[in-house]
Amino acid sequence: MALNIRKDSCALDLLSLGAVVNRLDPGILPFRQARSLEVHVSGGEYNVAANLATCFGLETGIATAMVDNGIGELVSARIREIGVRPFFKQFKYDGVRGPNIATVYSDRGHGVRAPVVFYNRANEAGAMLKPGDFDWKSIFASGVRWFHSGGIFASLSATTSELIIEGMQAAKAAGAITSFDLNYRAKLWAAWGGGSKGQEVFRNIVRNVDVLIGNEEDLQLGLGIKGPEAAVHAASSSNALDPEHFFTMIELVRKDFPNVQAVGTTLREVRSTNRHDWGAVLWLDRQKFVSPTMQLDVLDRIGGGDGFAAGLIYGLINGRTPDEALRLGWAHGALLTTFPGDVSMAKLAEVEALSKGGTARVQR
Repeated sequence: MALNIRKDSCALDLLSLGAVVNRLDPGILPFRQARSLEVHVSGGEYNVAANLATCFGLETGIATAMVDNGIGELVSARIREIGVRPFFKQFKYDGVRGPNIATVYSDRGHGVRAPVVFYNRANEAGAMLKPGDFDWKSIFASGVRWFHSGGIFASLSATTSELIIEGMQAAKAAGAITSFDLNYRAKLWAAWGGGSKGQEVFRNIVRNVDVLIGNEEDLQLGLGIKGPEAAVHAASSSNALDPEHFFTMIELVRKDFPNVQAVGTTLREVRSTNRHDWGAVLWLDRQKFVSPTMQLDVLDRIGGGDGFAAGLIYGLINGRTPDEALRLGWAHGALLTTFPGDVSMAKLAEVEALSKGGTARVQR
């Protein structure tokens, strides 16, 4: 069954549901030695909407929590500057404890030193979101082609996963495609229920999903899908870029979730913090598509997977062939790792050129 993407006039090409955060970035320095920080507005679900707006020129929105303090004002301004339409559930800050916009601390690492990521999500406004907080009927009334959410938002509390399901059901009733990026994060699930709870939550959500994004580890840890033995060690072996492990697991996903019409992911072999081998695969309508492999010189790896998702979704919405859509995701995700921050600074022409085999020769 092919994806039935709306072709009529819609106010939004994509609506994301998730928590926005401010990510503090000391560059290549570890936090213990940092004296200055860059502030990036981020969020796994938000990044997809932002990338589609700033690079691909689509009309996008974000349904999220917002707080009435200076951090909230900063985040809100960045969202609007990037061209994403906000749908905010407002929370009143008490001046001391919150509710808060969460903070993610992430250095870039360098060479043999890996990046380090940790969080302060205490009293997070996004985690307080629950069913009934958004008027989906009103939001979808003007037309939405695609609804996206992800596993980071699902991991924040018991109510966020319920809200995702509510949003997806409203989206499907309104004729939108639904997608979900598993984005399994062990640190976040450890805060409430651990891996078994994560699998229970994810499996309930994926029953409402048309397009699933996630690598072998996401499928195993997030959905409990058993992979071939070689896949367990793929991340540290020469099999890391072998797509057959992934396609084998997709057949198992489809047995449990016949509603899933497409599955895509990046394939990454990390040789050092700044040198990765990069590929991507797509399973769509029972057909398999595999990108070329390129060697990346990585400036900042955070957000590369969201960049892939955005390029893939753009290609599918834009009516490209599955192979072209996959290559757009592959190319955009690669380009995103060459910029600081989580949101694309690439131009569509650059993505198109790289997807067709462009080079890094000087443009004169």
